Amino acid sequence: MGGDTGRTRTPARTTDPRRALGRYGEDLAARRLIETGMQILQRNWRCRDGEIDIVATDGDALVVCEVKTRRASAYEHPMAAVRAAKTARLRRLAERWLEHHGGPPPGGVRIDVIGVLLPARGAPVVEHVRGVA
Repeated sequence: MGGDTGRTRTPARTTDPRRALGRYGEDLAARRLIETGMQILQRNWRCRDGEIDIVATDGDALVVCEVKTRRASAYEHPMAAVRAAKTARLRRLAERWLEHHGGPPPGGVRIDVIGVLLPARGAPVVEHVRGVA
């Protein structure tokens, strides 16, 4: 008999509504970046210092993208959630990514923020701000 170890099973990532919402926003953000001619290198890259939602290239520049997704009823616009402390953390994460992937590209590194707002009705609104830090 397989027996029960007594441990509670962790549900799959997609069963958590918050994670599912974030994943949906990241999918929309990745699609927007591709539509603008950028190439996605990695999604949800993790290291001991945190996670980068999307790593992409824009020409010869490396782009680290933070994606924030909110429902329209939320009290704060998604872009407002990215404050100075978050951009500083994204800079550190970009440095870690470069350490693992061969150093900076000729076009340098840029940090972008993509805000996804999901209204109660109608299509999602995707805003892309380039070079926030």
